[in-house]
Amino acid sequence: MRGVVERLDNEGLGVVRLGKKEVHVPFTAPGDEVEIRRWRKRKRTLVATDFEVITPSPMRTEPKCPHFGICGGCLLQHIPYGEQVRFKSDKLSRILGFDVDVVPSPVIYGHRNRIDVVISTKGVGFRRRGTWWDAVDIEWCPVFGDSSRKVLRSLRDFIEDFKPSLYEIRRNEGFLRYIVIREGKFTGELMVNLVTSEGSLPGEFPGYFDYATAVYWSVNRTKSDVSYGDVERFWGSEFIREKLDDVTYLIHPNSFFQTNSHQAVNLVRRVAELVEGERVLDLYSGVGTFGIYLAKRGFSVEGIEANPFAVEMANKNARLNGVEATFTVGEDRNVENLSKYDTVIVDPPRAGLHPRLIRKILKDKPQSIVYVSCNPKTLRANLDELVGAYSLDAAVGLDMFPHTPHVETVVKLKLKV
Repeated sequence: MRGVVERLDNEGLGVVRLGKKEVHVPFTAPGDEVEIRRWRKRKRTLVATDFEVITPSPMRTEPKCPHFGICGGCLLQHIPYGEQVRFKSDKLSRILGFDVDVVPSPVIYGHRNRIDVVISTKGVGFRRRGTWWDAVDIEWCPVFGDSSRKVLRSLRDFIEDFKPSLYEIRRNEGFLRYIVIREGKFTGELMVNLVTSEGSLPGEFPGYFDYATAVYWSVNRTKSDVSYGDVERFWGSEFIREKLDDVTYLIHPNSFFQTNSHQAVNLVRRVAELVEGERVLDLYSGVGTFGIYLAKRGFSVEGIEANPFAVEMANKNARLNGVEATFTVGEDRNVENLSKYDTVIVDPPRAGLHPRLIRKILKDKPQSIVYVSCNPKTLRANLDELVGAYSLDAAVGLDMFPHTPHVETVVKLKLKV
């Protein structure tokens, strides 16, 4: 059956109307004429699995990655970047119910500071879109940059020389599972983290990556298909560093950091512009990305984070930068006395704010809330609960994730008088 893509849905799939049905087609653009031969139902959405673009839309641009269209990493490389930003602004405005401008990423290739590369019997690369068992073999990743080519070439040399077993996820067998590459985009420091099953790693392994700042070996002792594990040992530096303006952050294999350093600079600047008063609570503080940046600018900062290792890293980062910011382990639902802070920063996971935290915000009534969100749907739901006591003071989107449908949002709420 043939049809024309009318628009992109919130997930970046093209929407084609076939009679009374709407079929959502990946890797298409508005104006594409497509032939759809097969689809499957995913939740309540029909998603095309066998299709062909018959007449391309004039909107299309040439993807930079040769694996685009089969790799599950990028979905929108064929859409001109200006149109991607417009799509994300429209998406946020539609979901949130008010107009939101999106700040473009300063860099749209070579911007990612982390990629998690599958090592499997199917190939060394990323999961094939729509599968959990298959992989697309790649030589490099354009959204990470040229150093990925060097690392993957070294990995293949190691595999060829020592012939370790590669992971087969369906049977939970094999030694090599992932290689995670992280790079300080403003420092040039490079980390290579090999994630394996339990076993013996040849002593020659780190020599294949003698150009890296830090080389790690981590062991995943579970059946879970995850790209982290217990650190077995490391060579070189224990951390790599990244800089956002005048703040330096230590990066460890098991710590989270915003994946687009170039746009993360704009994110921390924007949050700093929105903070009011002197006393700031940095909730879901992670490694101190916001808190330390604010402390460097004279704010009195306390951070709370559920992950003990992240808290340890945040306090290391505070000492490294010579700031007086205190980070402690705690749960969002258990925070007390929010009224003593002038501004509360929240950067929750995709599920949004815990209901108990929302009740405490409404009870304690801090003067200002800066909400950083990676999920506009849960942001909208949380705003609906807070709107009785708070008014919207500012909102902006930041494109942290070029070539994907995802977008970060920063919203400032002020207590109504």
